[in-house]
Amino acid sequence: MRLVRPVLRTLALLLVGLLLVACAQQVRLTEWSDPPAPRDGALRIATLNVHYIDLRSSGDGPWTRAGWERRRPALTAAVGDMQADIIAFQEMESFRGGNDDSNNLARRHLLEAHPDYEAAATGDWRAFPSTQPIFYRSDRFELRDQGWFFFSDTPDVIYSRTFDGSWPAFASWAEFAPVGGGPAFRVVNLHFEYRSASNRRLSAELVAERIAPVIGQGTPVIVAGDLNALHGWRVMEILESAGLRFPRVPAATYHLNRGINLLGPIDHVGLTPDLQVSAGPFVLQRKYAGQWPSDHYPVLLDVTLP
Repeated sequence: MRLVRPVLRTLALLLVGLLLVACAQQVRLTEWSDPPAPRDGALRIATLNVHYIDLRSSGDGPWTRAGWERRRPALTAAVGDMQADIIAFQEMESFRGGNDDSNNLARRHLLEAHPDYEAAATGDWRAFPSTQPIFYRSDRFELRDQGWFFFSDTPDVIYSRTFDGSWPAFASWAEFAPVGGGPAFRVVNLHFEYRSASNRRLSAELVAERIAPVIGQGTPVIVAGDLNALHGWRVMEILESAGLRFPRVPAATYHLNRGINLLGPIDHVGLTPDLQVSAGPFVLQRKYAGQWPSDHYPVLLDVTLP
């Protein structure tokens, strides 16, 4: 009994500490809830994990079809409030088992609701994994090229499983150029696995290897996505050693779909040195008519192209 009481006391103190951290994160987030409009000439890049829709379930949970219908207006409004030129989405999937992406509810709806965007890093799902699209404003930028690679020992084999045999995870990328002329730049959209540290490390090493020749030829690179890693973690160090810098995101980006902000930011935007930060990063923490758009908050960063 004498041993149990100190353990319970320690657990209680830990719980109180976590609650204090959550409250502090919540207060800090309100400072960033309404980012300013992007400055003239700046490129606003955004990243958002929208959470997949599970079409196999007929229930009423947040990630079912019924849940999608409830949060669809919130996600639509959030995309408008971002005022982004380019948005890297993760988990934009209507899952029915297997890899079939022929009926992607979120992608189709957002493109219809926001016709000023087109989708890059997409294609026939049998040849191009399309659940990590990159939306872009076609009046400002034109798509030059696109591609993908999986976080796997066989990265160029579509839907190959990760290094430790977990479900497939991948990077999508697209290369853009300003309409009317200007240097091209590449956006790489990432979603690292949340459970396995070794998977995240090996995935980061593969990303570093794949972007090295792009950086070497002088093309600016933007990396954006859900890295499932905090500032200072080994994953971030690997990407930084590849020539990227990650402006510090000021607050939590994952909130358990409840506005509970226990962690530091795990969604990030990284840049090569030839891209200058003009504002941000910002975290858009908003509910719309009582609904969260997703269990992640959008992260926004304004940069100046060379």
